[in-house]
Amino acid sequence: MSYQEKNITVSLISHLFILTYYLANLFPIVQSGEWDANELYALWAIVIGVNILVTIIGSILTNILLTIVEAIRSQKYEDPRFITDERDNLIELKGIRVSYITFSVGVLISVFAFIFGQPPLLMISLIFVFSILAEIAGDIAQIALYRRGL
Repeated sequence: MSYQEKNITVSLISHLFILTYYLANLFPIVQSGEWDANELYALWAIVIGVNILVTIIGSILTNILLTIVEAIRSQKYEDPRFITDERDNLIELKGIRVSYITFSVGVLISVFAFIFGQPPLLMISLIFVFSILAEIAGDIAQIALYRRGL
């Protein structure tokens, strides 16, 4: 597994956990029907902060741990290769395209929800959901392209 695949996998797993946390905290608000702005602002701040921290820290720790495991397994240390080539750039661009399409469709759905009488806070909450789903879709697309050997 290449350096890029490892980072994408860590990103995918962290985004799945963050989406699960966000939805677990959002559903009680939606079911109660009481849209408390302060509660949602706090939830959004937590999700954004945790997303940034978990992705960065997870990527760093994964690279360190996998380098240690590889050194122990092969009985020698080799500097990890952080080289990207044209193929990696193409795969990244295709993953970004999938993310943008997913996010655009999500924003459209969120706007339609608002047009059809849903509260503005629901619209913004849906945009948050679709932003995380877009990252997940982009990560899955990149992993699929790496596995396919593009």
